[in-house]
Amino acid sequence: MQLTKKIVQRCHQLNLAGLSDEVVDRVKYLLLDYTGVAARGSSSDSSLPVQNFILNSAPGREGAVVIGTKIKTIPPFAALANGVAAHSLELDDVVNEASLHPAVVIMTTALAAANIAGCHGKEFIEAIVAGYEVMVKLGAALDPAAHYARGFHPTGTCGTLGAAVTAARILKLSQTAMMNALGIAGSQASGSMEFLAEGAFTKRFHPGWAAHSGIIAAMLARENYTGPGTIVEGKFGFLHAYSLKSDPDKVLPNWGSPYEVMRTSVKPHACCRYKQGPIDGILKLMADYRLRAADIEKITVSILDAGFALVAEPEEIKYNPKSIVDAQFSMPFGGAVAVLNGSASLEEYSTKNIHSARVKEVMKKIRCVKNPEIEKEFPKKWPAVVSILTTGGQEHTVRIDYPKGDPENPLSWSELIDKFRNLVSPVFSKDRQNKIIEKITSIEKEENMVAFSELLVRA
Repeated sequence: MQLTKKIVQRCHQLNLAGLSDEVVDRVKYLLLDYTGVAARGSSSDSSLPVQNFILNSAPGREGAVVIGTKIKTIPPFAALANGVAAHSLELDDVVNEASLHPAVVIMTTALAAANIAGCHGKEFIEAIVAGYEVMVKLGAALDPAAHYARGFHPTGTCGTLGAAVTAARILKLSQTAMMNALGIAGSQASGSMEFLAEGAFTKRFHPGWAAHSGIIAAMLARENYTGPGTIVEGKFGFLHAYSLKSDPDKVLPNWGSPYEVMRTSVKPHACCRYKQGPIDGILKLMADYRLRAADIEKITVSILDAGFALVAEPEEIKYNPKSIVDAQFSMPFGGAVAVLNGSASLEEYSTKNIHSARVKEVMKKIRCVKNPEIEKEFPKKWPAVVSILTTGGQEHTVRIDYPKGDPENPLSWSELIDKFRNLVSPVFSKDRQNKIIEKITSIEKEENMVAFSELLVRA
């Protein structure tokens, strides 16, 4: 089959001249989204321990930037910190069919690796497109539900191999060395879903570790360290080891048709992707029928089976979140703050709301159910059905086929810029924001990505 070899050949051959204007524009769009989320995430409670670890282990005045801070360090450590930060808010991009978050790994890797080998904007775009393609194709081939069932987080596992390809492109490795990098990365791929048991920080660690590992894999391959050339398809390789329902035949077909960056969604709500459609439905019904919390008797939310154990079970945790992580993965909590505040943004996911008697009261009115009708087109579509029964006995129902932020229902560039500004306003001045936006929207003209990354240092 030589699947790993064929993946490497395609990644090695990918070049900007073969990419459409739409693909290049999409990379810029996703880069701006990532930058905003990473900058604001740098001040999250899970980011500070990582930054302290760096300051105690590898501090310096030179090196790769930890976005939104004054810290610079060796690229693998910067990748670790930026990946953790960008994933901490649950506002990072996502691909439905693979059920994973590419930017927090791939963008993180590209920015850090540029400090190792030097990189201009065109090479940066090429490396990102290649990394997204590998990470997402592997995620789809694993079968996300089967991968989750084994306790793995696909952002961490698939991300490690995607990061290795991205770093290999930035480091300008040969095909042989890139194959070795993939092989090495296969022995580093990890990410346990057990964080759900206690609302632990470790989910946020996964993309940082994936980016860190991918960079190390590429750096080792550059020094002629070897890895198995059959890491994807082999008997003990990635697809066989990480899923009982993997399908290698899903990796190469439709490669670049379209590129996976074009099928990537961005998040308007600061929570798990499986809650986005349901929250859209709640907000729509509340607005359409001018409902208030006092008008609601019961809300019934249909949750996709693949996400049910993430956001609806066990009930004792989902109806009693103890931490921000718990809240991010609680459908009752997300529904309650949407009802009460007309939003499920970053501000709603707060300790104050976790302990709010009003929020707890509305959470009791929310019931999560499984629904065979919404499973028919999953994972290509992530539908949701929401019904609200009012105290007056009226029932209102809506089906959301494409949550806001999906490519079929996208945030406009203007809306994305608003999201960016709202996130980074505590971090960057208005002038700095404007410079970042200007640079990203013309990133293919950038001669030095290290110089660009200097804009991401907190003043």
